[in-house]
Amino acid sequence: MSKYSAELKIAACRDYLQGELSCQEIFDKYDINNGKSSHYKMLYRWVHKYRSYGENAFIHSRGNRCYSASEKLKIVEEYLEGQESLEDISIKHGIPSSETLRQWVLLYNANRTLKDYIPKREVYMAEARRKTTIEERKEIVEFCLSHNRDYKTTASLYGVSYSQVYSWVKKYDSTGEKGLEDKRGHHKKDDEVDELEHLRRENKRLKRQLEENDMVVQLLKKVKEFERM
Repeated sequence: MSKYSAELKIAACRDYLQGELSCQEIFDKYDINNGKSSHYKMLYRWVHKYRSYGENAFIHSRGNRCYSASEKLKIVEEYLEGQESLEDISIKHGIPSSETLRQWVLLYNANRTLKDYIPKREVYMAEARRKTTIEERKEIVEFCLSHNRDYKTTASLYGVSYSQVYSWVKKYDSTGEKGLEDKRGHHKKDDEVDELEHLRRENKRLKRQLEENDMVVQLLKKVKEFERM
């Protein structure tokens, strides 16, 4: 839900279009967080929507609008024709944020299929963690790094969780491709471990041998006791 009501947005747009108040004065009048740079952009977006659709621009139905794969494709192609900006096309088609359209364009440019909208939890909240190969992890990390570390879009593109992408990128930052190897369930051979680990393993082997020998001794004692009866 938006932090600002439809009534406030409409009043702010009217003040702006009347030209009697500056942006800062509008921010002060409606208590819009002291006019940070992001709020100037927000106000301009409100005005743009108001000019295009009037007061109806700020009256939303409950829930998110659903876009089919074919609708997304048409909107992306419209943007790629270069006639209008991300912002203009987003407003034109009622897309809540130009960032949403930007993600569709990223998917399209990566030759990924634009899918029908299916309501679900955000990808960064996903609990599912599918298995991946080392080659997949390398590709995922390369895509994420080449797209300004956009973890959410990368996770959505490759069908993995946000936390997986974040973890792989951090490991890659620390140790390169070696950090992407899946070491779960991998037991190193004796020639792959250091001397201290080798001694620990040898100690465990000796303990097992002593336990086994002790079991044999106890068993022989039991046999002898049985024979005396």
